[in-house]
Amino acid sequence: MKYFFVFILFFSTFLSAQTTKKTDSIPYYSNLADYNIQINKPEKAILYTQKAIVFCEKSNDLEEQTNQTFKLGKIYFNENEYEKAAKAFHKSLFLYKKLPPYYTIASVYYYLGLTNIEKEKYSLAAIYFDKSEAIFDSLKIKDTSETLILNKGIAYKLKKEYNLATSTFKKIIEKEETNSNIKTKTEAFYQLGTIQNELKRSDSAIYYLENALKKNAVSNDLEQKSKILLAFSKSYKEKDDFDRAYSYLDEYYQLKDRISKINTAKLSLEDFAKFKKNELLNATLEKQKKDNEQQKTYKYSKLISILAISLITILSLLSLSLYKNNIIRNESNLLLKEKNNELIIAKNNAERASKARSEFLSTVSHELRTPLNAINGITHLLMEENPKESQIDYLTSLQFSGNYLTKFVNEILEINKIDSNKIELESISFDLKELLKNIQNSLKELAFINNNNFKLEIDDKIPDHIIGDPTKLSQVFINLINNALKFTKNGTVTIFAKLDAIEEQKASIFFDIVDTGIGIPEDKLQTVFDSFSQGSIEVNRKYGGTGLGLTIVKKLIKILGGKIKLESTVGKGSSFSFKLQFKTDINPIVIEEKSEKYNPITLENKQILLIEDNKINQMITKKMLEKKGIFCEIIDNGEDAIEAARKNQYNLILMDVHLPGINGTVATKFIREFDSSTPIIALTAISLNENREMLLSYGMNDVITKPIVPDEFYSVIAQYI
Repeated sequence: MKYFFVFILFFSTFLSAQTTKKTDSIPYYSNLADYNIQINKPEKAILYTQKAIVFCEKSNDLEEQTNQTFKLGKIYFNENEYEKAAKAFHKSLFLYKKLPPYYTIASVYYYLGLTNIEKEKYSLAAIYFDKSEAIFDSLKIKDTSETLILNKGIAYKLKKEYNLATSTFKKIIEKEETNSNIKTKTEAFYQLGTIQNELKRSDSAIYYLENALKKNAVSNDLEQKSKILLAFSKSYKEKDDFDRAYSYLDEYYQLKDRISKINTAKLSLEDFAKFKKNELLNATLEKQKKDNEQQKTYKYSKLISILAISLITILSLLSLSLYKNNIIRNESNLLLKEKNNELIIAKNNAERASKARSEFLSTVSHELRTPLNAINGITHLLMEENPKESQIDYLTSLQFSGNYLTKFVNEILEINKIDSNKIELESISFDLKELLKNIQNSLKELAFINNNNFKLEIDDKIPDHIIGDPTKLSQVFINLINNALKFTKNGTVTIFAKLDAIEEQKASIFFDIVDTGIGIPEDKLQTVFDSFSQGSIEVNRKYGGTGLGLTIVKKLIKILGGKIKLESTVGKGSSFSFKLQFKTDINPIVIEEKSEKYNPITLENKQILLIEDNKINQMITKKMLEKKGIFCEIIDNGEDAIEAARKNQYNLILMDVHLPGINGTVATKFIREFDSSTPIIALTAISLNENREMLLSYGMNDVITKPIVPDEFYSVIAQYI
C-alpha cells in the first residue's frame, strides 16, 4: 500500500573537519549516493551507501555509520524492498542505542512503523510509532509531524483497533488548522469516515466524510477527493439509499477519468513549442506543394467534384446508419448497466448476510467455549477429589452435559457443512438405551423446575447395540426434549422408543417425544422448523430461545435418513415423531478403560509458564497442572510474558491467544526472536480446523482448544516436556 503522506526525514551529519574532499572517503561516497538518489538510480545509490558504511567501520565513526545505515534503509524502503529495509533499520537502531539520546532514533522507529505496515504487521507498526512519538516527547520536540500521528492511526485501523484509531485521528482534527496541515486533517476526517463505515454507522461516516470533502476543497487534491467520493457511495449503500450511492459512485468514476486524462495529456512547454514550429513548417511546405500542383489538378476539378458529391452521399447514408446503431447500442448499454447494478446490489446483500453469519458463529464459538472450559475443568477436578457416592451421579450427569455441550458447539459451528451436505456421519456401535437414560438424567433438573413427570419408555425388543451416529442423535433428542420440558409445566413429557421392524441385521426404530404443554398454533405448524422461527411475542418473552433448535433437528434427522412429523393442539400438547434405520451390532466391541498415553512421572517437577487473563481458567489450569506435580507460574498479559520468558528458563509455555494488549500470537513472535527452543502451546477457544495453521506460523509448536479435555491436555504437554 501507498500512504497519503510519506514522512520524509533525511538528516545530514557531516562532522569531519576536512576542507578538501578525498576519493575513497565517507563524504565522497555519501555525496555520490545522494546524487544517484536525485537522478533516480537507486542501484548505484545503494552501492555507494554500502561503501560509505565500510569506511565508517574502518574509521570507527559510529555516529556516521548509524546515519549511513539509516539512509540505506530508506533507499530500500522507497524501492519497496521492505525486508532489506527492515534489516537496515534494525541495524541502525542497534548502533543508535550506543549513542546519547538523538532525535534520529525517532525517525528510525517511524520508518520501522511504515515498513511493518507494508509487511501487513500492523501490531508491530503501532508499537514502533508509539516509540517514535515517545522519543520526540522525551527530547521536548513538540512539533513532530502530524503524519506520524496519522500513520499510527492507520496502523491501528488496519489491525481493527477502531477505538485507538479513532482517538488518534481526532488528535489531528483537534489541532489548529494551518496551510501545512490541511491535507493531513482532510485525511484524518476521511479515515474516521471509513472506520464508521466498517462499524456500519452510516450517519456518523457521512458526517466525517462531509468534513473531509470541505477540507479537500481548500487543497484541491483530486486523488484524495476520489477516495472520499467512493467512501460516500459505500455509506449511502449501507443506508439502502441506492440513488445517492450510485450518484457518488458515478462522480467517483468521472473524477478518476479526469485524473487519468490530466496525467496522460501533460506536455512540456518546450515540447509544445517544437510541435507548433514543426506544424508551421509543414503548413508552409504543404502550401508550396499545392501551388506547384494547382495547374496540374485544375483540369481534373470537375471529376473530383463528382467524386466528392458521391462520397458525401455515401458518408451521409453511413452516418445515418451509425447514428441509429449508436442509439440502439446506448439503450442496450443502459439496460445492461441497470441489470449489472441490480446484480451488484444482490451480490453485496448476499455477502453482508454471509459475513453476519460468520461473525455470529465466531462469537458463539468464543463466548460458549470459555465458560464450557470452566464447567468441564471444575467437573474434572471434582471427580478426582474422591467425591461421595451420593455425588457421583450428579457429577456424572454434569460431565455428560458438559461434554455434550462441547460437541453441540462444534456442530453449530459446522452448520455450513450441514447446509452444503458436506457433513460426515459417524458409524460406531453404541447402546441406545444407555444413551437415552443419560439424556434423561441430564435433563431431570429442568423437569423438576417445571414440576413435570418425565418418563422414558423403551421397547425391550430394541437391540442392545446398534451402529450409527450417537452424537448427532443425542443432539436431536436433547433439542426436542428440552423444548418439551420448557413449554410444559405441571404436566407430563414422555420419550417413546419402539422397534418398528428388524430384518437382515437392520433395525427400524420409531421415536416419539410427547408433551402436555402449551401446544403450537395451527398457523405456526408450517414455519416452526424455519431458522429463527418462534411463537408469539408473549411466548418468546416468557420462554426465550433462539429459534434454531428445531431447524437443526429437522436437518440432522434428514441427514440421518428420516423425516420428522409434528402434531400439536393448542392447550393440549405436541408430538414430534420420526423413524430411523440402524444396523445391528451382533458382536459389539467391549471398550476397555483407556490407559494414559503418557508417563505421569515425566511431568513431575517441571516448570510451566501459563499466560491466561481469565481468572477462572487460571485457577482450573493451574490446579490441573499441580495435580501432576508441575510448578506453574501465571501471567495475565503478553508484555509481561515476553519479559518473563527472556529472564527465566521454562520447560514449556502455555499461551492463551486472546490477551489484553499484545495478543498471544504477537507475544510468541517476540519470544521466538530470542528463544527458539522452549515449546510454546497455544490455548484458544476458536475452531481448531480454521486456525491451527495460522497459529503454528507464529512459532507455536501445537494447539489445544478450549474447553480442555484433560487426557488430551496432559498427553500434548507430555510430548514437549
